[in-house]
Amino acid sequence: MRNWTGTDLISFYQVLHDSYGHQHWWPSDSAFETIIGAILAQNVSWNGAFQAVCALSEAHLLDPHSLYNAGPSLIAPLIRSSRYYNQKANKIMNFLEWFLSSCKGEIAKMMAIPTERARDELLTISGFGPETVDSILLYALEKPIFVVDAYTRRIGSRQGWFKQTATYAQMQEYFMDRLSPDVALYNDFHAQIVNLGNKVCKKNPLCDTCPVRIGSGLPGCIHGKNQQTIQSPEII
Repeated sequence: MRNWTGTDLISFYQVLHDSYGHQHWWPSDSAFETIIGAILAQNVSWNGAFQAVCALSEAHLLDPHSLYNAGPSLIAPLIRSSRYYNQKANKIMNFLEWFLSSCKGEIAKMMAIPTERARDELLTISGFGPETVDSILLYALEKPIFVVDAYTRRIGSRQGWFKQTATYAQMQEYFMDRLSPDVALYNDFHAQIVNLGNKVCKKNPLCDTCPVRIGSGLPGCIHGKNQQTIQSPEII
């Protein structure tokens, strides 16, 4: 395995940024919308989640009180495009129960909760795993938490950063132990990894088009094109 330094990881990120530009992630009009989007994005492409967010917006339900009062029976049919819509409607309600009771439905109160405490409390909500929680903390609350996912596992194991069997915590620690706690960097770095995984470093990778390989000066992958990958929408 390769024990890259923070400088090495920044070089990797810079190659992706130079090739693809800033990803401007997470696309939303408010922190609350980002939170709902993070729930809806579980186990589905962003397009499906985005359609569901738009449906809630068109129904004037992107407000915590209105959404809670609507209830799962009204929410579920509006979010069909996000898959598993009945379960996700219940997850939204679970979050809202916590949000309204603990934060009075105010994002500012949620942002004021210390990071570790907020993470611990969100992880107690039924249906919330670390990827969803960390996405909320980073993208909605601007807390310095590095988000990892199935794309991180695939790319990281191919780069030799960690084993394919690494846990969510082990992958996250690899970045957070080496990078300064920079919200903007964490935001776009994760977005660049997702973009690379979508476009190039697929299950059957398009290595000939990878910017990390083409004249980047970086060492490139250690396993080659035929490496099998583990896919997981919500890594534990």
